[in-house]
Amino acid sequence: MDHHWNFNGLRDALALAGLSIWSDPSLASRTTYRVGGSTAIGVTLGTKEHLLTFYELIRNEGEIPIFVIGNGSNLLVSDSGFSGVALCLGGDFDRIDFEGLSARAGSSVHLPILARRSGGIGLSGFEWAVGVPGSIGGAIRMNAGGHGSTMADSVESIEIYDPNEPLGYKSLSVSQCGFGYRSSGLSPTAVVLGATIRMVEGDPQLSKARISEIVTWRRNNQPGGQNAGSVFVNPPSISAGSLIEQAGLKGFTYRGASVSQKHANFIQAEPGASALDVITLMAKVRDIVDAKFSIRLHSEIRFLGFDETYGLEGLNTVKSH
Repeated sequence: MDHHWNFNGLRDALALAGLSIWSDPSLASRTTYRVGGSTAIGVTLGTKEHLLTFYELIRNEGEIPIFVIGNGSNLLVSDSGFSGVALCLGGDFDRIDFEGLSARAGSSVHLPILARRSGGIGLSGFEWAVGVPGSIGGAIRMNAGGHGSTMADSVESIEIYDPNEPLGYKSLSVSQCGFGYRSSGLSPTAVVLGATIRMVEGDPQLSKARISEIVTWRRNNQPGGQNAGSVFVNPPSISAGSLIEQAGLKGFTYRGASVSQKHANFIQAEPGASALDVITLMAKVRDIVDAKFSIRLHSEIRFLGFDETYGLEGLNTVKSH
């Protein structure tokens, strides 16, 4: 780790301001890959006031990298960790408030929880999200989707805080979010605080049945274990998983990482695997598919703390700020 920043002094200042510092700086335990190193400092913020306090203190320290971690379900952290501040939102950002046919969900709300809760009270249209293991904040940043829908189809507006904006806080309509396929137009420095999700009147029993159907499909078609879901963005007109399977790569292994036998666009990390194993296998799969089909796959995974990502940054990696 690069230690030219005064992390000890910053840690003390953050703690003195009453902010919640992680006792365990491990990032592996905060991602679904379960690999990778630690962060220099980890902070959990529970209120907007804490968020403002954090950014006021961080301004005094120069350009310390900051990375916001949600559910860690689309993230690979390097074995050397992250020489910066990892930020989690909790507390007030974990609230769901229903009003009419909309739900206001904080950025740390898990999509499956919102899908089940809204369906259970007769609000329909968000059932698809039960199959997405991320949080609202991360799902908005990458326009997560599944089962024929995306966040862009469900979001009415979002709230962000951007320390580089004069007013800091900002509300954006869906058309201002710049949503694309597994991407958004949000600034790297913007922190998603929450979103208003629009729904329609529904039937709790029908929603429950749809949710059950999606959960069963995922159990039958996607692997469990240590992975971060789909690794590569689907190219136009063909799925990445289909290309990888046609290349004969199901079960292909590099040290502690392997291409899933159940779904070829999933790369599994075995217990004891390293982040280097995972990213090396990603690069090998990408290169073999390129050589066989002249189609270059781009990563859907975000990478943190890597000096070299083997050209896997793809279209959607968001840099730390």
